[in-house]
Amino acid sequence: MARSYNPPTVWKPFGAFSMVKIHEGGQLVHLKGQVSLDREGRLVGKGDMRAQVRQTLENIKAVLAAIGGEMADIVSLTQYATDIEQFMAAGDIRKEFFFEPYPVTTTVQIMRLYHPDLQIEITAIAEIPRNRFRMPED
Repeated sequence: MARSYNPPTVWKPFGAFSMVKIHEGGQLVHLKGQVSLDREGRLVGKGDMRAQVRQTLENIKAVLAAIGGEMADIVSLTQYATDIEQFMAAGDIRKEFFFEPYPVTTTVQIMRLYHPDLQIEITAIAEIPRNRFRMPED
């Protein structure tokens, strides 16, 4: 399991993130960037950042669950948004998926993703406790 730390020597986090997340011996996994596609590969939430954030986080949750992980196991997120204001306004949705201690995050605004209707892509690094981790079968 990883633990979070917010040093008093820098600014206090203002949202659902921590300054540092320290590994403590679990299974480290890197998740491919997820977007708001459903199981059949269809776009969810065209023109709706909130719907896209929710679907993207649901996809991350599903990928982790398939190998024994949980959202609380996420150590780090990198978030790419086509509209930073709309993405930040969806912070309440992110708080439905993450609780303290929050993962560290980096959020950047980009011009577009690989499909023009996509507004958000999120990639994650997680540390799953070894007693829960399930190696996928080929």
